[in-house]
Amino acid sequence: MAEPGGPDDQKPQSDEARSAFSHPAGVGRSAPPSDDDHPTSEFALPSGVSPEPHGAAAGPGSGSASGSGSGSETIGSAFAPPRTYDPRNSPPAFTPAHGIPMVRLTKDAPWQDRMRTMLRMPVTDRPAPEPVQRHDESGPAVPRVLDLTLRIGELLLAGGEGAEDVEAAMFAVTRSYGLDRCEPTVTFTLLSISHQPSLVDDPVTASRTVRRRGTDYTRLAAVFQLIDDITTVEGEISLEEAYRRLAEIRRNRHPYPGWVLTLAAGGLAGAASVLVGGGPVVFLIAALGAMLGDRLAWLCAGRGLPEFYQFVVAAMPPAAMGVALTLTHWSDVRPSAVITGGLFALLPGRALVAGVQDGLTGYYITAAARLLEVMYFFIAIVAGVLLALYGGLQLGAELDPEARFITHDRPVVQILASMLLTLAFAILLQQERATVLAVTLNGGVAWVIYGAMARTGGLSPVAATAAAAGLVGLFGQLFSRYRYTSSLPFITAAIGPLLPGSATYFGLLGVAQNELDRGLASLSTAVATALAIAIGVNLGSEISRLFMRVPGAVGGANRRAAKRTRGF
Repeated sequence: MAEPGGPDDQKPQSDEARSAFSHPAGVGRSAPPSDDDHPTSEFALPSGVSPEPHGAAAGPGSGSASGSGSGSETIGSAFAPPRTYDPRNSPPAFTPAHGIPMVRLTKDAPWQDRMRTMLRMPVTDRPAPEPVQRHDESGPAVPRVLDLTLRIGELLLAGGEGAEDVEAAMFAVTRSYGLDRCEPTVTFTLLSISHQPSLVDDPVTASRTVRRRGTDYTRLAAVFQLIDDITTVEGEISLEEAYRRLAEIRRNRHPYPGWVLTLAAGGLAGAASVLVGGGPVVFLIAALGAMLGDRLAWLCAGRGLPEFYQFVVAAMPPAAMGVALTLTHWSDVRPSAVITGGLFALLPGRALVAGVQDGLTGYYITAAARLLEVMYFFIAIVAGVLLALYGGLQLGAELDPEARFITHDRPVVQILASMLLTLAFAILLQQERATVLAVTLNGGVAWVIYGAMARTGGLSPVAATAAAAGLVGLFGQLFSRYRYTSSLPFITAAIGPLLPGSATYFGLLGVAQNELDRGLASLSTAVATALAIAIGVNLGSEISRLFMRVPGAVGGANRRAAKRTRGF
């Protein structure tokens, strides 16, 4: 048994007294401890060194040692506050009790700009929602809000809106009804949205498939008006009222009957034939061929044939008209103008612009799907025209590929023809009557810019097309901001005069005549022109948003975009 005062009495009797820096058992000390000594840390001051007093600023475990001939040196713990620390004037280390100032977006800007700003901000920087529409004390009906959001997004996506604008609209609806932490996802045929109530609750996810697409810009404008009413505080739009208005929009009849659309297709083809040098006779023949192709396409649609075959059938009558004119040797009539005019009515300019816009804004899956759709439509047009051209060559028709070099300086006639083409295009897109005049003027301005740069200034046609398309996009954004609606009705029809119908026809003619080098070169020019149109429209829209920032936005809520990846 150990005697009192032996080595065992020096062991601590409690776990709380043990330290990692205390002497282990069996290790002797240099001097016997006195009654005031206790097991301590190795950071304690050595024997014979007195601490330098420095007031209340010194924390526990800190001190200073002074050596002979040397100044003072602070010795303390890494967790001790510095000497300059003042608890009364120090900034808060954690979230303060009064919270962090919320980032707000002004209500003066259109909801499109505010929600696009939200999309391009990091998730952690997005401000909390400010509910516009009131609900009961139990909170918003999450499944119904998500279903309404998906139905609105479906109409926008089916109408041709870009993926970013569809996501911005879905954001606007959910935030107006008070749902935070919502993430919409838009692809070419699928819409989904996820809402997470809190960090500990399971997310609620809903999706909807877009199976049918239709071009009706009147319906598109009505959906934008509904979203604008939901996001404003002037009137209360309950979920029942929003569903009722959405059902009315779905049941709404088209503003123009079928026979007006057929006449518009003929007017578009006739005006396009005048742009490439045709006269009154060419105008009538091109219009007749386009109307016949339109009726045949409607017949195929009624029989349930896919759109690919509808485009093949619609492209054949204008090409057959041009071949028939060549076989009759009608003087002062250009068959190439007839065929080119028919192609203008079929080129998928709307889908091309939407596809390139989605790619430039980072929605690559949707952009790839849209561009694949454009490629299928273009192949269908090529197949229809080539069938007619091959038939004409077998019958002895001599189509002149040098006709492209014949220039016709008729600026007044061509400006009027471009405006007529834009007007017919707007009717085919089922636009509101109130927007037809603005888009018609926008198309005339686009052709003036193109003619001044390409024909008078002698610049590259592709560069001139890009500049004119950029102006179309700029004016389209200005019109849409003025009317608080989508920019598509002011842009899509206005790019009609710039579509590469002539280059497409001569490329197909070169392929039909077994002159592949010349044909592929012309088709490459057509592709470059189409891309110039799409990029120019997007660039003009981005320039308008660049110089018209969201007014009054505070807290770093300016519009942001993705940074360059720098190769990794």
